[in-house]
Amino acid sequence: MDRVPVTTRGYARWTEQLKHLKEVERPENVKDIERAREHGDISENAEYHAAKEKQGMLMAHMRVLEDKISRAQVVDPSTLSSDKIMFGATVTLLDLDNDDEVIYQIVGEDEADLKEGRISITSPLARGLVGRQVDDAVEVTTPRGSREYEVLAIDYK
Repeated sequence: MDRVPVTTRGYARWTEQLKHLKEVERPENVKDIERAREHGDISENAEYHAAKEKQGMLMAHMRVLEDKISRAQVVDPSTLSSDKIMFGATVTLLDLDNDDEVIYQIVGEDEADLKEGRISITSPLARGLVGRQVDDAVEVTTPRGSREYEVLAIDYK
C-alpha cells in the first residue's frame, strides 16, 4: 500500500470534506431520493435518476477520501528541522533568469496550489529541489523550458 504524503493542513481538509459528505451531502441526497420517489413511477422520473446519479458520485468521492486518509503519511512541517529541502519545506528561491524571488512550500499532490505558493512533491521543480541546501543552484526542466534557481532559504514552519 503506497503511502500518500500530506501536510497536517491537507489531512485536516480531507477529514473535513469527508465529514461534510457524510453528515450534510449524503443525508440531503437521501431526502432528494425520497422526495423523487413520492412522485410515483421512478422509471421515467428525471429527479430520481439525477438524485441516484449524485448518490453514486458522493459515494465514489467518499471512497476516494477514505482511501487517501487510510494511506496518509501526515507530515507536520513545524516539527521538522533540516538544512536540506524535503517534503513540507518552505523554500525561498531566486529565479536566476529574471532575478525574481519566489517562495514555495512543497506539499502533497492534492494540496498543490501555485497561486497560494504550494507546489506538489511530484512537480519538476520540487523533484529538483529535494535534497538541496541554501546557496545551491538548481536547474529544472519544466513544461515552459529550462529554469535556473538559487536556494536562498529553507524553512519548516
